[in-house]
Amino acid sequence: MKEREAIIQNYIAGYNEFDIDKMVQDFDDEIVFQNISGGETTLSLLGLNALKVQAQQATQYFSSRTQTIKSFTHKSDDTEIEVDYNATLAIDLPDGLKKGEELHLQGRSIFTFSGNKITKLVDIS
Repeated sequence: MKEREAIIQNYIAGYNEFDIDKMVQDFDDEIVFQNISGGETTLSLLGLNALKVQAQQATQYFSSRTQTIKSFTHKSDDTEIEVDYNATLAIDLPDGLKKGEELHLQGRSIFTFSGNKITKLVDIS
């Protein structure tokens, strides 16, 4: 379980540093990614290349962003983390949020593993 935690901490560090290669270094080529917000799936991707493209696009939205892990819960093939998320917008968003505004959210992420590779990531807020 410590190895899974180290892999997840590396992903979070890459995310916080806007380092896409570091974020995805432990992802399977056929990674499944889902973002669920308010109980609805808002984004679903299949494959490492699709995830890298989306992750690169997302970096343009924020001047800073930080996920902080609050807890780990391990199950057979899954590890769930609870996170605090803080970000500062770099652009105005269509929903009315403005450049410079800060976001403060709480959520969780579920990482599914096969060996030492992440095969699925579900972000829930």
